[in-house]
Amino acid sequence: MKQRLTVLGSTGSIGTNTLDVVARHPDRYEVFALSAATQVDLMLAQCAQFRPRHAVMASAPHARLLAEKLQQNGLDTEVLQTPDALETIASHEQVDAVMAAIVGAAGLAPCLAAAHAGKRLLLANKEALVVGGEVFMAAVRSGGATLLPIDSEHSAIFQSLPEDPATWARRVDHILLTASGGPFRTRDPATLHAVTIDEACAHPNFSMGRKITIDSATMMNKALEVIEARWLFDLAPEHIKVVIHPQQIIHSMVQFKDASIIAQLGTPDMRVPIACGLAWPERIASGAPLLDFTRLAALTFEEADARRFPGLHLSWQALAAAPGTTAVLNAANEVAVEAFLCQRLRFDQIHALNLATLETVLPSKPDTLQDLLALDAQTRAVARELVQRFN
Repeated sequence: MKQRLTVLGSTGSIGTNTLDVVARHPDRYEVFALSAATQVDLMLAQCAQFRPRHAVMASAPHARLLAEKLQQNGLDTEVLQTPDALETIASHEQVDAVMAAIVGAAGLAPCLAAAHAGKRLLLANKEALVVGGEVFMAAVRSGGATLLPIDSEHSAIFQSLPEDPATWARRVDHILLTASGGPFRTRDPATLHAVTIDEACAHPNFSMGRKITIDSATMMNKALEVIEARWLFDLAPEHIKVVIHPQQIIHSMVQFKDASIIAQLGTPDMRVPIACGLAWPERIASGAPLLDFTRLAALTFEEADARRFPGLHLSWQALAAAPGTTAVLNAANEVAVEAFLCQRLRFDQIHALNLATLETVLPSKPDTLQDLLALDAQTRAVARELVQRFN
């Protein structure tokens, strides 16, 4: 039987790559539902190609426009406009697997719904674990969900670890998450105050959304991945390390206690971890080019400079602080990146705002989705007020 798939965030980078892999295997997968934010025309094209039963847009005007265009084109996809539409398509009884690719805290509720419903959950939304952490993993356990990481680094760790998690503690010394270093890997830290939006959005290896690309430039994306790895692999923070690897051929590594290292290598193409998650434990063609070792000039590694990337080190600090602090860090960073993209903060002030917000918001332990959303809203309000003070 075909695996029925919901893609949350289908018009983004991960979503479009997921549908590219799915299109290569029409005998294995069918699309049950798609969701997007504002790209109505791209969603229309996806509906025309994959004929999902349901589609969800982030706002009522975009949903109405999509519904009109679907009708004009003779397509019978139903546009859901209820407040819990994302949770509905993530937990629907006819769905086998959910690709969770909505960026930011907005993806937390449908991820939890899929987890509670026991779905095969392909997690590309790192914020679900950064914000939810313990709450999210409890939902995975209670719902009997299968959690498969889609971030290239976490997929690499997943593929490199022993199959039995019960053996990790006695066999693994630490994991190494690799990072590209972004566009400012060699830039003088004293000049970061002058970074423009175009410079920050120019990732050397990937074409991604602006928020993720800015996070790569500050290496906040890696800070969030450290937090995500702590929950995914149930590791103490001190057993998670980061190394800069500009070529992004080695996606991450596991250092074992006998000093051996197992790494996952491949071309920097997100279709590889997506295909791995879709088919695991089987392997299917991803569409990515094969890695040609004869054409690799060198594989190099560097330490992450704390002056150039101060945000990276907030991950370990947040994990050591009160429960809920990682949710504060995530919300503050989303506000900071938005303010930078609106030219209300300088690039170097992103970290300053994150730090100031962490010092201002002192969370109590969040135990439910409502607690997490309340903490997220509180943090955003504080962070936006701090943006005004920075100005």
